[in-house]
Amino acid sequence: MTILVACVGTGKGTWLHVAKLIRESDWEQIYLITNQFGKENFKIEKPNTTYILVNETQHIPEMTELIKKELDGKIFGDAAVNLVSGEGKEHMAVLAALLKVGAGIRLVAVTTDGVKEI
Repeated sequence: MTILVACVGTGKGTWLHVAKLIRESDWEQIYLITNQFGKENFKIEKPNTTYILVNETQHIPEMTELIKKELDGKIFGDAAVNLVSGEGKEHMAVLAALLKVGAGIRLVAVTTDGVKEI
């Protein structure tokens, strides 16, 4: 099993992709990077899900440090990463935080053939 780190932004249509990604694989742990709105409205029925709340008004270094603190000591080896949802600023912060905690990154997405590494 693998750890999943995914952004849940406010863009139209992207939540369905993230929800399918979560449902279609057996994830050891799921970390969703989102804001308060995402936490309140993106409901997923997985007990091993942790929401990491960011504020879209934060600068990238602040956002990176917040995510890093939440992930530090929790990821060993590779993490599956999905950035379909969210914005570039959040994506930069997620990638920077993962690299700073020493995680390897495998980009994953839902395809017509199921969840695939891309």
